[in-house]
Amino acid sequence: MSATLTEAAVEYPKQRRMYVEGEWTDAIDGNRLDVINPADESVLASVAHGRRADADRAVAAAVKAFPAWSKTTAYERAKILKTVADLIRTRADALARTMTMEQGKPVPEAKAEVMQTADTFEWFAEEAKRAYGRIIPPSVGTKRHMAISHPVGVVGTITPWNFPMALASRKIAPALAVGCTVVSRPADQTPLSLIGLFECLADAGIPPGVANLFVGSSREFADALFEEPAVRKVSFTGSTEVGKALIRRSADTVKRMSMELGGHAPLIVFPDADVAQVAQAAVIGKFRNNGQVCISPSRFFLHEKIRKDFTEAAVEFARGLKMGNGLEPGTQVGPMFEAKALAKAQELVDDARANGAAILTGGARSTRFDKGYFYEPTVISDVDRSMRILNEEPFAPVMPLLGFDKLDEVIAAANDTPYGLAAYVFTNDLTIATRMAEGLEAGIIGINDPVPATPQCPFGGMKESGLGRELGVEGLESYLETKYVSIGLRG
Repeated sequence: MSATLTEAAVEYPKQRRMYVEGEWTDAIDGNRLDVINPADESVLASVAHGRRADADRAVAAAVKAFPAWSKTTAYERAKILKTVADLIRTRADALARTMTMEQGKPVPEAKAEVMQTADTFEWFAEEAKRAYGRIIPPSVGTKRHMAISHPVGVVGTITPWNFPMALASRKIAPALAVGCTVVSRPADQTPLSLIGLFECLADAGIPPGVANLFVGSSREFADALFEEPAVRKVSFTGSTEVGKALIRRSADTVKRMSMELGGHAPLIVFPDADVAQVAQAAVIGKFRNNGQVCISPSRFFLHEKIRKDFTEAAVEFARGLKMGNGLEPGTQVGPMFEAKALAKAQELVDDARANGAAILTGGARSTRFDKGYFYEPTVISDVDRSMRILNEEPFAPVMPLLGFDKLDEVIAAANDTPYGLAAYVFTNDLTIATRMAEGLEAGIIGINDPVPATPQCPFGGMKESGLGRELGVEGLESYLETKYVSIGLRG
């Protein structure tokens, strides 16, 4: 092991806690959970792991804090959020290293996520000052009408392991910006990154109870949120299956829901594109975070005129990716985040192989490492809809290649899925780009842009890929209620 890795292991705090009502606290029953480093399967840290009583305490703290926080001015809230952004940037190197150790992605990817988190807090700090209402012209001279914005109330947020800071920030920042209070739960596998974010919130002066961090049972956290009437909204990022279950639970108290769910994004390459350049961009986009990205391209449609050239270039680029511990300089592909994810990737490849797919590179767990959840970047061809890889959301470093001839044909094939989160098109033809933007059923469409997410633009899906939008103006509005006020004047 290198000196860099040894120093990182020695320096990292081993005992971590939840954050409730302004205090770092252990679970009431003293239970703890080990966080595993996916690169070497070592225990990275031990984190307080709560149950229902801890979740209830966190929710109660948010309920108690809401009246005062909702009455603060947008400028007061913005000052705190801007300080959070500054603290995140100051601590970016340490936060990125933490993320790499608990999640697996290479440090440059982790740092990019940390910086995006800071940008998100800064964006909503500024946007909070623009939560405008409006004056509506009356039809009767003795009346005055207005629409005003009001924070929805206490918000529960549930986020996954693949982007443990960025995805949480898309919920926490706008909720706090408009005057909501928050109770957040990270994935069990990656709590340390969100603990780091909450350290920034605490040091920025967030009042007790305004932002609370619960680490523990997902089921009991959901119970606490959905059984408490004062929790007015739940924002969830995760699988479509779990999202549907949460939507059903929301009916009893008619809670507002925001959902960013599964995806199965097509990437479509037309013959006028630069094949070598696009193949490299496609490989980077596919194998970023090992394909464990909700908007990762997962079905690659190649025009028959460039299919052979693209395939050869993609295989070459995939074989050239440097795999290793994300802390090591130059690493481009780290480990998958846990053993179950690696096993799922192998199942998808085995199913494709059994049904006639050709494995062009990869296709197995890497034999280059004694420990860790490393899976070789994989490119496959000769795939069809009988294979699981084209029907299930493939959170895996597997790149399936398909061909097409006609524009209408590829639009139909790309839309032939219950998902509609993202889609990508590479072409220099304005007419084709316009037709694709209008015809593809996806909430996010990148035209010659494999990484379209940015804080000022709306992010979310169509069909079974979600409800509502995060980021952008829409991300602020989703935490606001609109009140209509009609005033009768004395004659």
